[in-house]
Amino acid sequence: MTTRSDIPRKFLTADEQAQLRDAIHAAEQRTSGEIRLHLERDVPKGGAAQGDAYLRAREVFAKLDMHKTAERNGVLVYLATRSRKFAVLGDEQLHQRVGEAFWNDIRDLMAGHFREERFVEGMSGGIALIGERLRDHFPHRDDDVNELPDDISY
Repeated sequence: MTTRSDIPRKFLTADEQAQLRDAIHAAEQRTSGEIRLHLERDVPKGGAAQGDAYLRAREVFAKLDMHKTAERNGVLVYLATRSRKFAVLGDEQLHQRVGEAFWNDIRDLMAGHFREERFVEGMSGGIALIGERLRDHFPHRDDDVNELPDDISY
């Protein structure tokens, strides 16, 4: 029996899920930044998010304790698979360092892939660009610890 919470898991094959986990791991090898990917079927219409992907990403960011990284350099890639809404959200400390153009570049790259129904390519490309760009502000250190899991959350 397929439950509502299983839908996002079925959006990606096992190989695609592994490819995205590998993309997160590879990106985090370039930076001390922490990257998470969260998928759900729809942006909830109730609650604080009211169907808004950015507001929902903020809720998920907090729920995943992404604001508790030592350098406050977590980034969440959020995708609602059925409604095709997404957001990329970084910790406020990180946002102050990277500026608005950083987020626009990632959004534009991902949106280009998503328009062509290439969701895995869009997410993996966005994750790679996040790792590349964060390297300038938060380079990987020899003593770096992976503070957040690389697994996809649902």
